Amino acid sequence: MLKLEGLKLTPEEKEAALHRKAARLLRIPEEDVLSVQVLRRSIDAREELHLVYTVAAEVRQEKQVLRRCRDRRVSRYAPERYALPEILSPPEVPPVVVGAGPGGLFAALVLARCGLRPILLERGQDTVTRQRDVETFWRTGVLDPESNVQFGEGGAGAFSDGKLNTGTKDLRHRWILEELVRCGAPESILTDAKPHVGTDMLHIALQNLRQELLSLGAQVRFGHRLEGLESRDGVLTGLHVRTGEGTYRLPVRAVVLAPGHSARDTFQMLYDAGIPMEAKPFAVGVRIEHRQRDMDAAQYRQYAGHPCLPASTYKLSCHTAAGRGVFSFCVCPGGQVVAAASEPGRVVTNGMSHYARSGENINGGMLVGVTPEDFGTDHPLAGVAWQRQLEAAAFRLGGGGFLAPCQRVEDFLAHRPSTGPGAVLPSYRPGVTWCDLHDCLPPFLTGAMEEALPLLERKLRGYAQPDALLTAVETRSSSPVRILRDESGQSALRGLYPCGEGAGYAGGILSAAADGMRCAEKIWEVYS
Repeated sequence: MLKLEGLKLTPEEKEAALHRKAARLLRIPEEDVLSVQVLRRSIDAREELHLVYTVAAEVRQEKQVLRRCRDRRVSRYAPERYALPEILSPPEVPPVVVGAGPGGLFAALVLARCGLRPILLERGQDTVTRQRDVETFWRTGVLDPESNVQFGEGGAGAFSDGKLNTGTKDLRHRWILEELVRCGAPESILTDAKPHVGTDMLHIALQNLRQELLSLGAQVRFGHRLEGLESRDGVLTGLHVRTGEGTYRLPVRAVVLAPGHSARDTFQMLYDAGIPMEAKPFAVGVRIEHRQRDMDAAQYRQYAGHPCLPASTYKLSCHTAAGRGVFSFCVCPGGQVVAAASEPGRVVTNGMSHYARSGENINGGMLVGVTPEDFGTDHPLAGVAWQRQLEAAAFRLGGGGFLAPCQRVEDFLAHRPSTGPGAVLPSYRPGVTWCDLHDCLPPFLTGAMEEALPLLERKLRGYAQPDALLTAVETRSSSPVRILRDESGQSALRGLYPCGEGAGYAGGILSAAADGMRCAEKIWEVYS
């Protein structure tokens, strides 16, 4: 088959027209194109709006066609596939995976497919229980510190937009997408340039993925929190695990540690145990919220509202005069701003949307890059302490009950408190408190945001519109800690494999899942 890139359709054209477009690119009769398979689909709205396709085409006399065609958009289609390690006999002491976010889940899946029957420990609850606990929190402001947006089956990504794009190329990525589709995720994630599952579809896939693990002999233990490590001569020999009934010892040989970016008590336990780690850069800021139809109009122009076009999204960045980066993060078209706290007395925001992305508003993080130099100390957990300070300040300004501080962009730029919304209504629950965000955010953050808003407005008309809302504070963009590991994937404590976003080695669902697979492959080598 041949790979054809850059085939363009207008929103009015049907995908059946790709057959004709492929023949024209190859300069062959249309009847010589036997089949066309969509590999990738994106939207180019920079000038005239087009849907842009990469396809695999089966043609007559392929060798001759390829030899005659000099277009750089045409090449032979020879996809590489990820191959699982071979199956091993079940060991007496199975591998253990700590954390059921994407890193932990796909580490466990690879280990289970290889016959190693892992034990998966998750401090939070299963998807159904977790959904109930999160909805109670959003409705009433009553937080369960162990079952919330950060902790539970699926990790923090289970209450997000479910984006599956990444800036790196890895054979594991396609395998991950195919496994998610097999577990109930929409098939569109296999072809969309910016694939997303949505919270609703991801919850279905997570439950089916768990059933797959169980069918392969894995154990999945919810409500089991890692409390301590046991070692001998620099080698990990056991875990101390706490449940609702008490603490037990679990003998181990190899452990994938995928704690998630909010497992602050776990970071502290690891630090106290002497596990090498360091503070790392991350980003903090607010969620900025617009009406979805305004963003659609700004980007799709005359095609806004066309049934073949998804809710528009954006990706923006700029640098301030001082060189500090400000950028959009985790944009959620047709979504809502959500309460994402995991500790009492602290407000945290995030964004979430369902697969249909049919909500009234679009929201995204407007974040400012920070480095360990901003934390005031070189302690490895300084970033955690700094996050907590911001979250506590937001809680106080919100007035308690996990109400979030909120301000219109016009008022933020004028340094005056907002007294209510304009055209954009806040979606955050349990509710917002109108205020001046300068009262809870440090000056270098607010200064960077003030400088960035007009710069980003030049890139996307309407981004800094007066009625857009800023809801504080977003602090959990990525882990503030990196748990050090070597080329073998292990910590200085041998047998401990730090993994995923929480350990500082990934930046999203897909990259975390791939990192989990890499750790599982390293552990397979130990058992083989």
